[in-house]
Amino acid sequence: MSSASPPLRYAGTDATYDPYADYKLPVEGFKGTPEEIDRQWFEQCYRGRGDTLAQLTPRALIMGTLLGAVLSTTNIYIGLKAGWGFGVSITACILSYAIWSTFYRLGLARTQMTILENNCMQTAASAAGYSTGGTLISAFAAYVLLNNQTLSIPVLMGWVFFLAVLGVTMAVPMKRQMINAEQLRFPSGVAAAETLKALHSTGGQGLRSAIALGIAGVLAAASKLWTEGLEVIHHSLGRFQLDKLTGWINEQWFGSTLMGRTVMVSWEPMFIAAGAITGMRVCASMLVGSITCWMIYVPLLEQAAVPVGQGFRNVVQWTLWAGTACMVTSGLFSFALQWRSIARALAGVTRLFRGARRQSAPAGSAVSRADLDAIETPMSWFVIGQAVGLLGLIYMGLITFQMPAWQTIVAVLLSFALALVACRVTGETDTTPIGAMGKITQLTFGAIAPGNMNVNLMSANITAGAAGSAAALLTDLKSGYLLGAHPRKQFLAQFSGIFLGTVVTVLCFAALVPDAAALGGAQFPAPAAQTWKAVAEALGKGLSELHPIKLWGIAIGGAVGLILPILSLLAPPKIKPWIPSPAGLGLAWVFQWYYGVLFFIGAVIGWYFEKQHPKVSQDYTFPVASGVIAGESIMGVGLALIQAGPALLRRAFVG
Repeated sequence: MSSASPPLRYAGTDATYDPYADYKLPVEGFKGTPEEIDRQWFEQCYRGRGDTLAQLTPRALIMGTLLGAVLSTTNIYIGLKAGWGFGVSITACILSYAIWSTFYRLGLARTQMTILENNCMQTAASAAGYSTGGTLISAFAAYVLLNNQTLSIPVLMGWVFFLAVLGVTMAVPMKRQMINAEQLRFPSGVAAAETLKALHSTGGQGLRSAIALGIAGVLAAASKLWTEGLEVIHHSLGRFQLDKLTGWINEQWFGSTLMGRTVMVSWEPMFIAAGAITGMRVCASMLVGSITCWMIYVPLLEQAAVPVGQGFRNVVQWTLWAGTACMVTSGLFSFALQWRSIARALAGVTRLFRGARRQSAPAGSAVSRADLDAIETPMSWFVIGQAVGLLGLIYMGLITFQMPAWQTIVAVLLSFALALVACRVTGETDTTPIGAMGKITQLTFGAIAPGNMNVNLMSANITAGAAGSAAALLTDLKSGYLLGAHPRKQFLAQFSGIFLGTVVTVLCFAALVPDAAALGGAQFPAPAAQTWKAVAEALGKGLSELHPIKLWGIAIGGAVGLILPILSLLAPPKIKPWIPSPAGLGLAWVFQWYYGVLFFIGAVIGWYFEKQHPKVSQDYTFPVASGVIAGESIMGVGLALIQAGPALLRRAFVG
């Protein structure tokens, strides 16, 4: 901070008081009975912070929902390309801090945003950016591929909104049990709390990280505009686009045969950035998968006169079965290896609601049960939210897929049980097994409603949406718990984010996927959707109808998906990092060869800076990578909206 900057003033404090100056995050948790733990947290964390500092303010909600809505488009965009998204919480924290600090220093704001306001802001952003868009890139995109048609915008909004309500309120009883009573770690929540504390205690580095994020975002957006957006400005500029240069290079260097197998170069920095975040093991596995699939397996199919065709859209219909089987079996097996977490989750079902019946605090405590209940989210909100979500989903299922009400009820009940397990696994390992949760529901409904592929998809959609939202929001609630935030206010911030998030994510998806032809090609391979579609087809049509080559792919891919986790489990610690990731290996069989190469390049860059310049890596790898992903994605979505704007408005308001 320069000497010319005004002294920091926070809403709810004077200019000299910093309640976090000597505060140490209680990462190791508290000990004792649930009542004793609650009292310790109230006295050591909440008092002097959560009961004093501003947190659920209009500016925090507005900033959070707007940032979350914008960042949600990045998850839709990269999800349709790579099959997954990245959490927006830390990115939103950095951006919000930088934007509001700038407002404050320019005199446009009277007070700096408090750390708890920033926490509420990132909670609203996470709800807007993550809990509303996850199933659009998987189940709904799979529906488009399966039926060769899209759903109307109002129908999509209804599904997404009610799923978000179900997931957000599902986290209420789980928070009391998993965060308050059991003190589960939720590592990403700890990281977000550490980031918030660092931003507000060392503003210089926080501002430098934000500047790096902003510069990276602007450069990535400019790169995307140059790559494929000049002709949007004017058709005469199209010949200067970067994709024309890469197209010429591919024709000269690789030729039509290799290009038909997606073996070519492509300039998409967002995947290099994603590789830097993802890490070496998974990205190296993607590279191995890309080579074995597109440079070995596909040529062998062509030599055997299998009619694979040319171009990604045709070839992936043959490769996705092995990749999907590898990911599904490894996901389910790895989930089964978490049997201790599963057992603890199921054993803790009755304890979820027990906290609401506690009426007294320990003897000698100055904190009454009423004090604690006054700040916790009421269990009645959970009941109301679940009822609203259930009734809404019953209605959406009936009008959209003629899905009987009892099937929706079964899906929601199954979702609660599986979300309970998913949230515990997240709390203990920082990995949310959303894919495994969805596949369990698909297998269940394969038996309940055999042959109905749409019901199979949408029932699993309910489970994956609810489990993913609840786990992500519990991670945010862990950040607030460590910082001494007001739990009820943080829940309201979460709930507020889903409204704008629903609108933005659905409109973004509708712009990027105007029809079925937009998916499964080079621009949007939609690997997550391809996986969901393949499972639904296998359960709906039966394996007997598949080509023998595809059946062999399922058998071999499934075996690899089982063998690799077993090897990782049995291998010595020094060998484990060298065992390929089945998720990375399988995913490479569902998207293009050059994606695996770009991910690996990013992982190498991230590894180099981590080893050679650890301080630079710690301070800048995540902000720069996040900026590149956000900048390129937002520009990509913007270009799509420019081109699809009139048609999108007609779909939204006319149908």
